[in-house]
Amino acid sequence: MKITVYGAEVQCASCVGAPSSTETYEWLQSALGRKYPEHSFSFEYIDFEQSEDEFAQALKEDEWFYPLVLLDGEVIDEGVVQLRKVYAAIEAKQK
Repeated sequence: MKITVYGAEVQCASCVGAPSSTETYEWLQSALGRKYPEHSFSFEYIDFEQSEDEFAQALKEDEWFYPLVLLDGEVIDEGVVQLRKVYAAIEAKQK
């Protein structure tokens, strides 16, 4: 399973007080490694300000909040990321 986190150096204006995009990326790596030690996840961090793909464009046009978290190319959470949503998406994929 591939976890992709889109973020930026500057924190989202509506996410003041929340972890930064890079902190969220590192936190997910650690949390998922502990929760699912039997899985080998691949992780990717994309600075959407430096990218031109469809998710980066949507973030630039304020269609999503960042950090934006994808599981195998599907959006599973945005903004203040919640582990329960990430876990639920992973468990749904396993079935």
